[in-house]
Amino acid sequence: MNAQPAWLAEAWRELGQSEIAGPRHNPRITAFFKELGHEAHARDEVAWCAAFAGACLERCGQASTRSLMARSYARFGEPLDEERLGAIAVLSRGNNPAFGHVGFLVGWSQDRIWLLGGNQGDAVSVAGYERSRLVSLRWPGGAEVASPVEVEPAPPDIFATALDHVLEMEGGYTDDPHDPGGPTNRGITLTTLAAWRKREVSTSNRAALIADLKAIAPNEVAAIYAARYWQPAGCPEMAAPLAFFHFDTAVNHGVTGAARLFQAALGADVDGEIGPQTRNRIDTMPILEVLAAYAAIRRKKYRALPHFWRFGRGWLRRVDRTLERATGMADATRKPTESNSQTTNQNGDRDMSTTEHGASKWWGQSMTIWGALITAAAAVLPTVGPIIGLDVNAALVRELGDQILSASQALIALAGTALTIYGRARAVLPLARRSINLKL
Repeated sequence: MNAQPAWLAEAWRELGQSEIAGPRHNPRITAFFKELGHEAHARDEVAWCAAFAGACLERCGQASTRSLMARSYARFGEPLDEERLGAIAVLSRGNNPAFGHVGFLVGWSQDRIWLLGGNQGDAVSVAGYERSRLVSLRWPGGAEVASPVEVEPAPPDIFATALDHVLEMEGGYTDDPHDPGGPTNRGITLTTLAAWRKREVSTSNRAALIADLKAIAPNEVAAIYAARYWQPAGCPEMAAPLAFFHFDTAVNHGVTGAARLFQAALGADVDGEIGPQTRNRIDTMPILEVLAAYAAIRRKKYRALPHFWRFGRGWLRRVDRTLERATGMADATRKPTESNSQTTNQNGDRDMSTTEHGASKWWGQSMTIWGALITAAAAVLPTVGPIIGLDVNAALVRELGDQILSASQALIALAGTALTIYGRARAVLPLARRSINLKL
């Protein structure tokens, strides 16, 4: 996986810029036209997806078509045979072959692609489109692909996967009086929608904003999550399992709150900023270990919240489900030598001393089991002894006396019970079978 190209970084900086209703125009949008020499057309009512793409390219020294036609990019640069982060995607629009749309590729799945582009819902946003609309996928001529980073970050399509998960967890419209977020749809609160649209919630517009919230379009939902959580939380620079889990946490706890929980799980300084020290730990610590610690700290955080009595069970189920899916991603990307839970010892026997989620031990090493065996032996030995040739009741009683035998038996049982309790209290590893060979 490669780092994002410079023009994509420029595009992210404009995320959220939107048209202004009425005669006024957003100067950030009209600047796209002016930078390409189309000052006469500098109005945000004019289709501006190509102007946005061209401006982002030229701001980082890459040539563009300098055209306002989206289809002008269908033969721009070099064709790509496969998806690449930041590629220029040209889409069809309606039945007219002259019409189209252009944006930068930031995600893909088997049936859909996700573009960061201008004039998507009258704003710079992240939006999903049917893959069948893809006309051409291009890369600027002469532009180098960034060098691979040491730790593979999340593939672009992980945003779509993580967003689907978050939307599943958040559900539809709710207005629970116990929820401090107030009216919420698909995880977007009323105050978040108002801030996104640069409006304030008031008595006069509250009802209209709630109606807008209930009817919010999927593209706007995706744009809000990308701009307010995915990017600020640093998810694109993380391995897919960590990006998946951290994104869900950022949505539920806020970007800064999620960073603090993540840092605590990593054992880094907790300051709410994903800086060099935190990133070094992200890059070097085992992913499964980090995920488990992150989930445990997140559960602890939930239990300390005042509304845990009402929402706690759902919160904990969310952590469990998120952890399960993130762990599945980690398992799927591990090398066979890393995920193989069985190793072969020098005798050719399979050693079950480790598992894919951590260490385990042979039952013969379990203090708990030995304690239980000793306790059982103390209880049944007087009865079973004569059967196997050990006349406990007769010989020992005559030789040692009833009192000594009873005291010895009680002490053995007490020791076994104590050993069982102690072993259970300190047990941290699961048991596993191990083959043993007996030679007589």
